[in-house]
Amino acid sequence: MTISRSRRLAAGALGAATALATLAMAPAAQAGTRDGQPPAYRDTSVTVGRLVLEPTERGYRGSVPLTVSYRGRGSADLQVTVAEPVAGAFADIDTDLPCWFGTRPGELRRDIHCGASAIRGGEHRTYTIDFEVLTSTRAYPMSVDGGAVTVQTRDAQPATVTDSFQTLFRSTTGSLRDPRPYVQDTRTDASVTAGAATLVRQPDGSYLGRVPVTVRYGGDAPHDMLQVETQLPAGVQLRGIEPGAVCAGTWCEVPGGRFMPGEERSVEVLVGAPAGTAPGDLGTGSIRLHAGFLFTELSDVDPSDNTAGFAVTAVDGAA
Repeated sequence: MTISRSRRLAAGALGAATALATLAMAPAAQAGTRDGQPPAYRDTSVTVGRLVLEPTERGYRGSVPLTVSYRGRGSADLQVTVAEPVAGAFADIDTDLPCWFGTRPGELRRDIHCGASAIRGGEHRTYTIDFEVLTSTRAYPMSVDGGAVTVQTRDAQPATVTDSFQTLFRSTTGSLRDPRPYVQDTRTDASVTAGAATLVRQPDGSYLGRVPVTVRYGGDAPHDMLQVETQLPAGVQLRGIEPGAVCAGTWCEVPGGRFMPGEERSVEVLVGAPAGTAPGDLGTGSIRLHAGFLFTELSDVDPSDNTAGFAVTAVDGAA
């Protein structure tokens, strides 16, 4: 669907009597006034194609083209806002200015606001918006509503134009016919297990060991990342995670990015103790798993398996 609104110059001038008669006969036009002024003619059109998500080895991927046409004089600043058809699905857009995420009240879907360089009068510009849905591929097609793009042109007569787009998931057999509704999980189904840690004395007298951790993610609830929070016995410190990922304080990001439904990853949380620590049983620690999405934590279907305990022991020689 294309939405197009053009700015036109009124031809000729109406006399006062003619104007009053016209307003009396056209209440709908009068109702369209805004702030006591007649509605401004617009000069921006927006066209968004259909989004077809193709099955891949890791969920679904697809792109939708966005064309913006501007017929105003001079130039106008642009802002593009993408309403996700599926929560967490937005992957990228090839605008030349940064994007930022916004929440939608009562929803997990996000609005992605992206700047774009100014557009000149008579210019037609095309962008590509990429999406990725990390859900298990199906042997039947699916569909979902709610995707839309809003473009704001900021000039002497600012315009805001919105165009929605259809979203289809192609089946693993290649079909798009008779799609079923796609329903995304809204609660996570994650779990974590942990093994005992043996800290070994290092040449400088300190101790270092590893906690074997396995993280599993069930379902397709949206998430930006998974994190593990460590609670350690007195004198034992978090030293990192392998494979390498960001750690801060008692927290570490689970390496590897977002999870597919049913995916498991095994990592090692590095822990240590200072020189002078007496060998032997140092106590019990725990790992708690968190699933974050847009700076919030989603509720889990079974919080009891989001925490795992483990024993910590220090030894003089090689483990």
